[in-house]
Amino acid sequence: MKQEEIAQLSIEDVNDRIIDMKDQLKKMELTHVVSPLENPLQIRSIRRTIARLNTELTKRKNQAKA
Repeated sequence: MKQEEIAQLSIEDVNDRIIDMKDQLKKMELTHVVSPLENPLQIRSIRRTIARLNTELTKRKNQAKA
């Protein structure tokens, strides 16, 4: 998910995406422990997307305070 796409989401959507992505990350990590994933770089991609979502959420909260 690109930053431009994240910027267009509402705060509720950002929160929902964070929850969904965290669940997906846990499942992928567990699957990777049991049997290696075909493309383990997907885990890195999901972690970075979660970080982007959290950054956008923090940015919006700081803008609301100002």
